[in-house]
Amino acid sequence: MRALKKLPPHHAVALAVLALPQAGAWAQQTTQLQTVTITAERREESIKDVPNSVSTLAGEFLDVLNTSGQDVRGLSGRVPSLNIESSFGRAFPRFYIRGYGNTDFRLNASQPVSLVYDDVVQENPILKGFPAFDLAQIEVARGPQGTLFGRNTPAGVVKFDSVRPGRTMEGYGSIGIGTLGTTNLEGAMTIPLSPTVSTRISVLDQRRSDWVDNDYDAGPTQKLEGYRDSALRAQLRVEPSKDFSALFNLHARDLDGSARLFRANIIEPGTNDLVDGFDRETVFYDGKNESKLQTVGGSARLKWNLGAVTLHSITGYESLDTFNRGDIDGGFGASFLPDSGPGVIPFASETADGIPKHRQLTQEFRVESNGSGALGWQAGVYLFDESYDVESFSYDSLAGGAQDGYQRIRQSNDASALFGALTWQATPALQLRGGLRFSRDKKKLSVLEYTNSGFVPCVLSGKCTLAELAAQEPDGDLSASPSDSKTNWDLSAVYALNKDVNIFARAATGFRASSVQSASAFNGKSVAGPENNTSLEIGAKADLFDKRARVSFSAFSYTVKDLQLTAVGGAANANILLNAEKATGQGFELDLTAYLTENILMTLGVGYNDTKIKDPGLAVAVCASCTVTDPLTPGGQALIDGNPLPQAPKVTTNLVLRYGREIAGGDFYVLTDWAYRSKVNFFLYESTEFTGKASLEGGLRVGYIWGNGKYEAAIYGRNITDTVRIVGGIDFNNLTGFINEPRTWGVQFKALF
Repeated sequence: MRALKKLPPHHAVALAVLALPQAGAWAQQTTQLQTVTITAERREESIKDVPNSVSTLAGEFLDVLNTSGQDVRGLSGRVPSLNIESSFGRAFPRFYIRGYGNTDFRLNASQPVSLVYDDVVQENPILKGFPAFDLAQIEVARGPQGTLFGRNTPAGVVKFDSVRPGRTMEGYGSIGIGTLGTTNLEGAMTIPLSPTVSTRISVLDQRRSDWVDNDYDAGPTQKLEGYRDSALRAQLRVEPSKDFSALFNLHARDLDGSARLFRANIIEPGTNDLVDGFDRETVFYDGKNESKLQTVGGSARLKWNLGAVTLHSITGYESLDTFNRGDIDGGFGASFLPDSGPGVIPFASETADGIPKHRQLTQEFRVESNGSGALGWQAGVYLFDESYDVESFSYDSLAGGAQDGYQRIRQSNDASALFGALTWQATPALQLRGGLRFSRDKKKLSVLEYTNSGFVPCVLSGKCTLAELAAQEPDGDLSASPSDSKTNWDLSAVYALNKDVNIFARAATGFRASSVQSASAFNGKSVAGPENNTSLEIGAKADLFDKRARVSFSAFSYTVKDLQLTAVGGAANANILLNAEKATGQGFELDLTAYLTENILMTLGVGYNDTKIKDPGLAVAVCASCTVTDPLTPGGQALIDGNPLPQAPKVTTNLVLRYGREIAGGDFYVLTDWAYRSKVNFFLYESTEFTGKASLEGGLRVGYIWGNGKYEAAIYGRNITDTVRIVGGIDFNNLTGFINEPRTWGVQFKALF
């Protein structure tokens, strides 16, 4: 890996292609891999023919992850260069591709990775956590996707596609029961209503018992970490003729569980180790903990075949209602009181955030050419309209949890775009592609209400009102209305060396519109201007040994100008948006799937991402009680020039091995999966304590399939080595952190019908 990293990208790709035939020693078997079809460029194509770095997850492995009750974060590290984390628990996942993401925890945050579920963008971070169940496939398209997809895609797109209703009655039911009181009920059924109409109903119910005890007896929440997470999807497919089809989708989610458990002083000072005697089954909270979330949405996907062209209309609606409350200081009491802990609790902090009102409307019209000529094209228009309120609360844990602060903001976002793309088969071996998109984006944020009479008033009078808050702003205005426009493009080429091996090159740009942070007691209003990503990549994709192996390799380099960053926490507990001059990333991805023997299937993924912030004068606030390793300004801020992006591991590796053989007319199998990521920075600055250690987690599944594939029984385990890792922290108060999911074991039964 080190030697390959040092090569220029085009040399690295050439080396990878030349090395492929050398694997023949272990590939002498008869089993073939199926062709993988993707829609990363809005048409169905073989993954080998798409000049883009794309990985997929489908079939049995998605079932392996879902069975144990894992949420979307379970996909983290399962393909190269993908990382997912959250400080909200099962809500609000934050996605990173090639190290490029956003650590902002505000409910109006934007992300440079777009999640598209059944062709509808899920813009608000809360929407991105909708469960991944009854899916045909997940696609992860890395690098800017700023031409064909609708919103904030400079880092890439994660695309979920549900199983659609077919023409025959079929379905499945699955029940999984595991340790910690974990249950996973999942099922789907397609019902033909007529020769031209069918429906599919998909349901999911995931539950876990509370397994963490609050040993502070006076705390209002004594049992934690349990959840009930339920989801429903109903689809109706109508195909009255070969020239028209419609697919309608209604979906909903209801989550009731625990907010993220912040644990005070779990990091040993001067290290990034857990303190001696750490017990993950115990906390000491004087604050309340709860997490509630409801989402409802729908879409209509219409398709007309007009002869020379096909017209697509995609209409989407999403709404949500969420409330999340937690004990931020991670302990009880305060250091100025007779009793507090564990460790030093400088002052109590208990907060909540919610969205009581939300609406997202999207509309896309897209026309694509039909026929098999040398020139193909598609063009369209995209409209986006979003409006929602965000409420923030603070509570006085020392006074029984009485509310002592409140803020309500309203944000609206209107965007539109015109886009088009061309594909030209220049020669039988060479295909050229290009795309263009012009986008407009307008936001408006207003503070509607603000009061604070608690520990941290925004004025020395001890009481803060909306008017007093506005008086802190230089312009006296608490609203902001940024407006941006941008033209993005991409150019790519794919060349067939032979019928099995393609090489490709791609240059592309991506754009994320301005973001706004409202004023509060801790900081004034801040606006980060738009960021722009330019990316170059080259690669190779091949089917080998009569399709007994498949490999893809890509090397990339990108530069993000005016990168939007969020300086969170620090001793002042600020949350400030700012723009870095630029950030760079370079590296490679390798995807390999192969039958090592007739009975052993292997999937291997490796991602290498070297990211750097480049802004010599950029400084941010630092932690209250950690060991900062960056140079400091005279005012005590850290200079972050040269630091990696936060939550950006240099190396991600995933491995899946499946052994299967026929026994007594059925299929016995053993499957193990492993995901590794190297160390990460939790924040923009570098410190000893808030550097997350490298992590390796594995899973195991032993099962038997019988009845011509209709029935399956399995024993499973997740995090089988029981690895405990600090995966995030809070730096303003003490050495507070939060940890990964615990080990679980269970059994599953699944039936097809």
